[in-house]
Amino acid sequence: MNDIITIGEAMIVFDPSATGPMRFVNNFEKKVGGAELNFAIGCTRLGLNAGWISRLGNDEFGKHIRNFARGEGVDVSQVDFIDGYPTSLNFKEIMEDGSVRTFYYRDKSPTLTIKPDDLDESYFKHAKILHLTGIYPAIDPVNRQVFEKAISLAKKHGVKISLDPNIRLKLWSKEEARNYLSEILPQVDILLAGDEEMEIIWGLKDPEAIINKAKEIGIPYVAIKQGEKGSVGYHNGEVVTVEAFKARKVVDTVGAGDGFNAGFIYGLVNGWSLRKSLELGNTVGSMVVSVKGDNEGLPYMDDVKIRLGEKENIER
Repeated sequence: MNDIITIGEAMIVFDPSATGPMRFVNNFEKKVGGAELNFAIGCTRLGLNAGWISRLGNDEFGKHIRNFARGEGVDVSQVDFIDGYPTSLNFKEIMEDGSVRTFYYRDKSPTLTIKPDDLDESYFKHAKILHLTGIYPAIDPVNRQVFEKAISLAKKHGVKISLDPNIRLKLWSKEEARNYLSEILPQVDILLAGDEEMEIIWGLKDPEAIINKAKEIGIPYVAIKQGEKGSVGYHNGEVVTVEAFKARKVVDTVGAGDGFNAGFIYGLVNGWSLRKSLELGNTVGSMVVSVKGDNEGLPYMDDVKIRLGEKENIER
């Protein structure tokens, strides 16, 4: 049985060997990325069981991604290789301050071949949480039928639904994202969002206003990510604000939100308090930005304990 399952596209990520505009970078290192897979890896490293539903190109890149995910302990039984659809690519541009721009090559994503009937109902029946992001339905409108079928199966079997809007304006417009995600949100149990994303969807950026709106439509759990300002959470009438856990050095901001999500969900699965779950999310997110790469900085629980001073680092 998986604690969490997720559905989405993974890509080969080419990380630059130097900072600055990509046109001046001559060398890149091949890595693996994709928000949903990053989240699944973050969960397995902390100690949860995670499953990933996806399609990959039947090529060397696709085989590398599946082997990588499997090596991280992610269940890939629902991942298939597809002929005629190349594995998607993502080139990154990283500036000196750690800020990142991405350049996608995913027009013919293998995930476009997933049909609603391809979803294995028993896979949902035996999960605790279905984690979704706004990236998968943004890649192509055809994915939205699968997205909605996944929500339907989760609801049928009492599986909680977590959603990170993860709005990528290179994939769809603000209006399209707002219209689609605002329809999905009333079905969500756990909202994991940045305040800027909620400003796009609801026109609200203040955490209190976002929480009040979430309460109106019946979302039980809310975690608002505010980067270096920390996070604000809500559940069962309680609102908690937690300061950010200071990163040692910011070198790459990609994957920080996925890390926060994994930490927060770990807390919920294990029955932690809202505050403790937010604190873990903040800590994991701060550790991710200190390492170059989409998921290389995602910590194991022992790493988190050492970072918090709860465990001695015996390798020193």
